[in-house]
This record gives sequence, structure tokens and C-alpha cells, in this order.
Amino acid sequence: MQLIKELKYQAWAIAWTLLILIICCMRTDGATNSGFFFVGFDKLVHLGVFYVLTVLMFYGKINYQHNYRFRSLTIFKIILITGFIGAGIEVLQATFFTYRSAEWWDFGCDMIGVFMGVFSYVLLHKMDYEK
Repeated sequence: MQLIKELKYQAWAIAWTLLILIICCMRTDGATNSGFFFVGFDKLVHLGVFYVLTVLMFYGKINYQHNYRFRSLTIFKIILITGFIGAGIEVLQATFFTYRSAEWWDFGCDMIGVFMGVFSYVLLHKMDYEK
């Protein structure tokens, strides 16, 4: 029952994860030739969406706890969950959605985005309590 209550606070993160899954598994035929994209755009997108996912997960956890306590276990869990999601997407692209390329660099950019989100959380926590 507590898990369901906690998941309620993670609704934005869950919705964002579903959006990531949909986008990463869509066909992009001809989209890369539109002139809007540049070399490395895909990596920047991976970094950005996983940064947002990490921030949303922290936001849900803070709202669930009703406070802004700093917990190393929470950080570890979020890194683990987002890492599993990033690796899962790459495995899906390699095995089921073969029209998409699966690259370890994508996973690396996912994790850079995650660590940027963790850094933001830790930095804001530190600033909030050093006033």
C-alpha cells in the first residue's frame, strides 16, 4: 500500500519515462535530414531527457517525504533506476526496434544527465541548508 502511495508522487516521472520510451522507440525516417538536427543532437537529447527524469524523480521523492532531507540511499536508488531505464532502452533498440541504433554512447549520455540531476539536487540541498 505504501508503494502505491509513493508511486502517486512519482506520476510526473512515470509519465516522463513513458514519453522517453515512446520517443526512443519511434521511427525517425527522414527526420535527421530536416536540417534542424546537428551532429551530436541525439546525445544532447539523451542527456537532457535523463536530466529531467532525475529531477522529476527527486521532486516526487521530496513531495512524498514532505521535506527536503538529504539521503544517500535515495540518490543511489534514483541512479540505479535511471541507469536501468537507460540500459533497457538501448537493449530494446538493439533487439526489438532494430530500425533504431543502440549505442553505449547514448547510455553514457543518459548517465551524464542523471549525474547532472543528482549534482543539482545535492547543490540545491547544500545551498538551502547553509543560509
